[in-house]
Amino acid sequence: MPLLSEEALVRLNKFQLTAKSIVEGFLVGLHKSPYHGFSAEFSDHRQYNQGEPLKDLDWKILAKTERYYVKRYEEETNLRSYILLDHSKSMFYGSAASTKIDYATRLAGALAWLMISQKDAAGLYTFNTKITAAYPPKAIRSYTAQLFTALLNLEAVSETDILTPLHQIAELIRKRSLVILISDLLDDPEKIMAALKHFRTRNHEVLVFHIVDAQEQLFDFKRETQFVDSETGEKITVSPWQIRKEYQENYNSFSLQLKQECHKHRIEYTEVNTSTPLEDLLLKYLIQRKRG
Repeated sequence: MPLLSEEALVRLNKFQLTAKSIVEGFLVGLHKSPYHGFSAEFSDHRQYNQGEPLKDLDWKILAKTERYYVKRYEEETNLRSYILLDHSKSMFYGSAASTKIDYATRLAGALAWLMISQKDAAGLYTFNTKITAAYPPKAIRSYTAQLFTALLNLEAVSETDILTPLHQIAELIRKRSLVILISDLLDDPEKIMAALKHFRTRNHEVLVFHIVDAQEQLFDFKRETQFVDSETGEKITVSPWQIRKEYQENYNSFSLQLKQECHKHRIEYTEVNTSTPLEDLLLKYLIQRKRG
């Protein structure tokens, strides 16, 4: 990885601390909740089994505790996971302080941190109309720095094309894995489902987080507004109150179609407003992981 500027290092450290605090706060709540059983043993070690090579013993822990532990290696991980993050231009929209991409990158960072804390291997693909970055799954804590750097450097380029890059990714993932798609899914529903079904035909578990801004759901603009398509630049000026009902009907129909199709093909689908606490999404992940 190239050397980072001081400003980039500050951003990376801040992002890493944010992901860490989200996950650790969530885990504290999880241990106090009815979902306590979903948590795993968050340790970098496991007990030594008689007959294993002594070279794998952690001698420092033995000296401190008089107990025999060995370090866990990547091949001992519970699960191989891939986070697929859409960074097409539409993801950079936000009607409030933060944008969809802000929320999506924090979610991706928290998921990666949580997976690696559980000894799951986390990998990352970013895409718009093509794959823009690819990181294979690893279960090493230091690996988060590479993943987080990639998340922080995402730019708003190109239009949305779910089908092409996801088909390519499905062909690249050889071993059975958990595939987590984070996207605003602003594309043809048939293309979206064709891409998702490709993963299912290869026997992957698929979890979809459909990221939406509050105004995309409510269309609650109060005055005559000019809308600019972030991907094509096309402009249109409308009186929102005149078309709100029709807009909401179309939006709800779109979301329902995705939800029903995902259910039909055993794909976990969650529509996520950017005001949703990230802890709720982490719980959704753990519940899905338990089922898998």
